[in-house]
Amino acid sequence: MRIFGLVQDSIVDGPGFRFVCFVQGCPHNCPGCHNPDSHNPAGGREMSVAEAAAELSKNPLTDGLTLSGGEPFAQAADCLRLAQIAHERGLNVWSYSGWTFEYLRDQGTAEQLALLKELDVLVDGPFILEERTLSLPWRGSRNQRVIDVQASLAAGEAVVLPD
Repeated sequence: MRIFGLVQDSIVDGPGFRFVCFVQGCPHNCPGCHNPDSHNPAGGREMSVAEAAAELSKNPLTDGLTLSGGEPFAQAADCLRLAQIAHERGLNVWSYSGWTFEYLRDQGTAEQLALLKELDVLVDGPFILEERTLSLPWRGSRNQRVIDVQASLAAGEAVVLPD
């Protein structure tokens, strides 16, 4: 997989201590993005899923995995495998995406749908600079939603978690 960076012990990318995998490459190119250097799909560095999983295991206090970017759903197959490994280890899995839950569910590729189905929480929607906020937990702009993926798949519609 192509990696922009890895962060141990993040407390801003979901609840608890999180291992964050920032993938490289993003087709959205949102103006004002906080990781613009992650947009170029040829940037970053190559890392196997096994290497990323080994990094994930280094801290026994880690509560969960967060897939961020770049765009994790642009590398859905590798992100799916990492998410499965995290779940096998008893961790919860969050992902950020510039695509919406509905788009991924209804128009995503088979790999994107499989990744969506593996998630516990999806923070969806593009970052919109005009809607930027520092007051809402886990997201950068007001349009973005923090979605309980499993409840949403069961309900057939996005189930947004309360703030």
